[in-house]
Amino acid sequence: MKWDGVTPSQYDAVRKIVNWDNNPAKGAVFHVVGFTKKGMRVTDIWESEENFNSFVETRLMPAVKQIGLPGEPKVKFTPVHNIYTPDAKLLSEK
Repeated sequence: MKWDGVTPSQYDAVRKIVNWDNNPAKGAVFHVVGFTKKGMRVTDIWESEENFNSFVETRLMPAVKQIGLPGEPKVKFTPVHNIYTPDAKLLSEK
């Protein structure tokens, strides 16, 4: 997902409203986010596109509208070929 113009503080505001850390979405497997000069970049792994679309419709976009985030993300789905995450826990502790 690419969402130009989104800042880390806006992401954190949406994250707080949606509360996916304490109430994970059905089918969510993996989430990582980073920021460039242009905006937010997200890589997620979901069990299905349907699970992702349901999360976006019922939880994410209502929070996005609540804080007034501009525009919409560019989303691209790609089937997973392989997953390798050695020491993934260490990344979240930095």
